[in-house]
Amino acid sequence: MTTMAEPAAGGAARQAAGLPRLLPTAPGQDLRAHLARHGPVPYRGGAGLLIPDVRAAGLTGRGGAAFPTHRKLAIVAAARGRKVVVGNGAESEPASRKDAVLLRDAPHLVLDGLQLAAEAAGAAEAVLYLHRGEHRALLRALAERHAAGVDRLPVAVAEAPPRFLAGQETALVSRIGGGPALPTFGLPRVSQRGVAGAPTCVQNVETLAHLALIARYGPRWFRAAGTAAEPGTMLTTTYEAAADGETRCLVAEAPIGTPLADLLPGLAGAQALLVGGFHGTWLPAHRAAALTLDNETLGRHGAALGAGVLAALPDDRCGLTEAARVTWYLAAESAGQCGPCLNGLPRIAAAMAELAGPRPRGNTRRDAERWAGLVTGRGACHHPDGTARFVRSALVTFGPELSRHSRGQCSARGRRPFLPLPDGVPTTDDDWM
Repeated sequence: MTTMAEPAAGGAARQAAGLPRLLPTAPGQDLRAHLARHGPVPYRGGAGLLIPDVRAAGLTGRGGAAFPTHRKLAIVAAARGRKVVVGNGAESEPASRKDAVLLRDAPHLVLDGLQLAAEAAGAAEAVLYLHRGEHRALLRALAERHAAGVDRLPVAVAEAPPRFLAGQETALVSRIGGGPALPTFGLPRVSQRGVAGAPTCVQNVETLAHLALIARYGPRWFRAAGTAAEPGTMLTTTYEAAADGETRCLVAEAPIGTPLADLLPGLAGAQALLVGGFHGTWLPAHRAAALTLDNETLGRHGAALGAGVLAALPDDRCGLTEAARVTWYLAAESAGQCGPCLNGLPRIAAAMAELAGPRPRGNTRRDAERWAGLVTGRGACHHPDGTARFVRSALVTFGPELSRHSRGQCSARGRRPFLPLPDGVPTTDDDWM
């Protein structure tokens, strides 16, 4: 699998948005190059002063939930006592590459945003939460900034384990506080009681990079890209089949509202598009080709941007096999803290594995659909909900393939896995049976 980074799709879109915004034209910028491009960190001199600009810009979280950034900052800013700001770079989903590329190519933009978020929230502590692979570049960038004296707060680095749920907000808070990286359920929210009991503002690293640009160039500049309802640009991780049969992975920055067909030139020849990642939604390719990169449009089709993963499944792969592999992985990655995860997800994964094989039993699809309904809304976190959404959309989108499998046939001309998953995940139905 090849991974590349690119500013955006489409020359007109680049010009209209003034791209690239987040990713530099030369990757891995040092502090000197970063300051030459963007200037010094534009501190405001007090808590809360940046928040009106963030609100006017309409910035929402780029980690998946799309929660208004200014609201998180304002809640923590209004709290009393010790406060913490955390930059979440734990890109725990195997299909997402955007945060890793951003941390590699523009670490100082992320660190600027972390400092500015801490000032806006009135926090005296700042933490970066990362997987081990991102430590080296960030530690080098932090050393540069310390020597130059550009940061007002020291930044601690906390390591996230390589688990799917490790980047979830409450799991992150638990890990930084010395506990396991497992999600917790219910109130209070981390903005009220987070790391070691302190009000904590958790922001995805891409959100922080946008924050640093808004602080420099203002809300009007930010809104020059995107739509009125969803301003700005976002990083996407796209997957398409390359000419040699390998999977081509591309991280691109694009204005929100960009046609999906512009981001995925091969979408017209694909059979389906996975939108939002492994907790996302499968859509038939012909329907997805008419849609745009925004939650307002996608929401009408039961999908959401999530963390910006877009995977165009080629027509020579078996969609049921791909869906079964992901479901097996999601069931194995559960925290095992509640019945829906501990019992429901393995049953759903077993049903999907049977459907991916030849001549599944006639009631297996009904069982998978029923179990997906039973786990939804009943988990200690949202992991069962996301898994059920993924499974239900796969059963609908790959309905014709289900009919073929019931007759002992499969439309796939090759069994090479398409979606990226860690080593050890089964690749074909022979490995599940």
